[in-house]
Amino acid sequence: MTATLDKLNAPSVTEMDSRGEGATIFACDQLWLKDGDGYKEPPPGASLVSIVDDDVSVRRSTRRLLHSSGLRAEAFATAEEFLLSGWMADTACLLLDVRMPEMDGLELQRRLRESHRPIPIIFFSARAGEEEQRRALEAGAVNFLRKPVSKKVLLRAIRAVIESPINDQKEDL
Repeated sequence: MTATLDKLNAPSVTEMDSRGEGATIFACDQLWLKDGDGYKEPPPGASLVSIVDDDVSVRRSTRRLLHSSGLRAEAFATAEEFLLSGWMADTACLLLDVRMPEMDGLELQRRLRESHRPIPIIFFSARAGEEEQRRALEAGAVNFLRKPVSKKVLLRAIRAVIESPINDQKEDL
């Protein structure tokens, strides 16, 4: 079996199934992705989830998880890259790290709020303190998750945002 996720540069193990075939499992902040987990083509008009995180392995594994769950996803290494991407208007949910070089997640949140762009934000961070969490939530973040976060918890949080009335109103504009 050929590994399809070898570019993640993430720790991996190979498991043998009952038929004696190997499958490579990649680990990335508890987002475990099995080689061969299928890519599901998102349905036409599917909501876009944008991921902004300076950790390449988190970006790639989270994007792959979302794709394998049938969601559209784009990933960005910096807040500036997201702002210049042209994807803001299509973004139904923003997964945002707090601590990043140059512009951090809280600054991006502030800029989006000041520009009147109603993008629901889920922060996810391994190193953010309680003060940063409080500030993010007071400024309107819909959720704040701590890394490592399970796939189930992350997907549940994203689906809650995507299925919320604010995104229904956004599509009607």
